Amino acid sequence: MKKALNPGRAAKTRTSANASSTRSRFDSDFATATAGLTNARTRIVGHRTGFWADTVVALARALNSSRTLLATIASRVGAVVTPLGWTMAVLAPFALIAGYLLGWVELIVLGFAGLVLLGVAAVYLIGRVAHRISLTVPHNRVTVGEPAIGRVEAANPTRRRLLSMTVEVPVGAGLAEFTMPGLPKGGSSEHDFVVPTGRRGVVTVGPVRTVRADPVGLVRREILFSGSAELFIHPRTIPLPATSTGLIRDLEGSPTRDLTTSDISFHALREYTPGDERRNIHWKSTAKTGTYMVRQFEESRRSHLVIALSLAHGDYGNDDEFELAVSVAASLGVRAIRDSRDVAVVASARTPEFAKRKVFAVKAMSTLKRSRLLDDLAVVDRAETALGILDLARVASDKVPGVSVAFLVIGSTPTPTMLRAASTQFAAGVEVVAIVCDPEAVPGLRRVAGLSVLTIGYLEDLQKALARSRAVA
Repeated sequence: MKKALNPGRAAKTRTSANASSTRSRFDSDFATATAGLTNARTRIVGHRTGFWADTVVALARALNSSRTLLATIASRVGAVVTPLGWTMAVLAPFALIAGYLLGWVELIVLGFAGLVLLGVAAVYLIGRVAHRISLTVPHNRVTVGEPAIGRVEAANPTRRRLLSMTVEVPVGAGLAEFTMPGLPKGGSSEHDFVVPTGRRGVVTVGPVRTVRADPVGLVRREILFSGSAELFIHPRTIPLPATSTGLIRDLEGSPTRDLTTSDISFHALREYTPGDERRNIHWKSTAKTGTYMVRQFEESRRSHLVIALSLAHGDYGNDDEFELAVSVAASLGVRAIRDSRDVAVVASARTPEFAKRKVFAVKAMSTLKRSRLLDDLAVVDRAETALGILDLARVASDKVPGVSVAFLVIGSTPTPTMLRAASTQFAAGVEVVAIVCDPEAVPGLRRVAGLSVLTIGYLEDLQKALARSRAVA
């Protein structure tokens, strides 16, 4: 007789078999899902699972978080602790340990004194700056040598009295440092500081930063406030006569030696030739002579000035010559802009240090307004790789069309032969004036082969030199 089957046992067996099958499929799927995985967990425990693997991962995550927190604290502490503070933090515990081990009371006293200083210094870092600080530069454009100031204004927007603080303002390569007084509720205070203007250029002022430091100098906490401002220090200029910069006095145009059949400036009468326009026939003269006579005019041409400033290091003997040359170019350009003349102010372009060949180009200065021109001239500087006077004249004659008067502004180094060669780069009929800036030379004027050479020692000599050149012309 067959033994009857137990239904409960059969069901339990089927359940166990199903669970085993499901576990094997899960393990298979898990192995497939983690294949090729290279995240932080797999780098630590591989593909292992379970309690111990999870524990190791949790410890690793806690260690990583602690490391990030310590790095943040260290960076903040390192930003406020000075080298003297770090030295004191190392020497104070060392002095205490050495004093107790060796029995030296002096070292113990020094150790405790160092710890007290560190504790007092830490008190200076507590709290935050509640001031509202702004930086202004009342005049952002000045001339070399003129006084210039910057202004820092501090206000107290809180309901409590604020203590005094130290304020630092970077001024170019220097630093302005002063103390702002304590402010009552709603109070404000201003402080002006001097900006040096002894040299032409652009000076960056700011940003303002407040400094909280202990008297010994163990800690130093800096907080930046406002942005920075730029101060343009323009080259010095002098007023020139209204007609000096052109050497040609014209309103609607200046008569030239070129003759034409139609213009404003009358020249003479001549006999009619085939091809002449009938409207130019002068009938009164024709009636008197019995021969057709036509009017002949001198061609009028509006003067177009070009002021070429050499930036080549070899065209100047020293920095004084170059600064004088920049002031000369600025004075000529400003007078031309004020007279509403067609003017172009150009300077030598630089060839990159690793270029294979020389770059023949010029840098055009803005002549829209006086201030724009002086802003551009405030930042020019001479360089070894800038174009010399000969190349500068050649490029300027090509790039600036319709030139009638050309000023070549250089130092004392170029020879008369070089100046004559530079003048020949311009078209025939162009008045070329070379202004030699040499503080050690006697002012003078000489003409060589269609070239006027003005030598000046001071900027004020430019007025007399231009007036003399007009009288000679």
